[in-house]
Amino acid sequence: MMRYDIVIKRVYQAPAENDGARVLVDRLWPRGCRRESLALTDWYREASPSQALRRQYHQGEISRAVFEIRYRGELRDHPHKLLPLMRLARRGRLTLLTATRELDASYLAQLRERLLEALQQEDRDDLEPASPPCMAHLLGDND
Repeated sequence: MMRYDIVIKRVYQAPAENDGARVLVDRLWPRGCRRESLALTDWYREASPSQALRRQYHQGEISRAVFEIRYRGELRDHPHKLLPLMRLARRGRLTLLTATRELDASYLAQLRERLLEALQQEDRDDLEPASPPCMAHLLGDND
């Protein structure tokens, strides 16, 4: 089974040479950040919590535990939203970025866990991987 290298960082940390693909996974653009300074591969909002879920949590309508359960549900109910991130993870290190202050309490930890589960499930099921180049050697495309 393949091992995948998915790390989580704050968007305010300086880019590192070994970051691999750097993807901002926040619904809102981080305050005070210029796009050029972030060295982003992509800004991918689709895998972040929905607007409604974010609003409920930030307005104190739901607890952290309820937020986490509902976010896991959003990821489970929309697995296609993971595909672009899975493709990047299959190519090498993937750095998920957020403006959230507390990385340990961030939804990115859940996203990382769900991505790893989805990648490993895909590997176990021997389905066509999210990134076709991984299958090139099986298809005789050895140019």
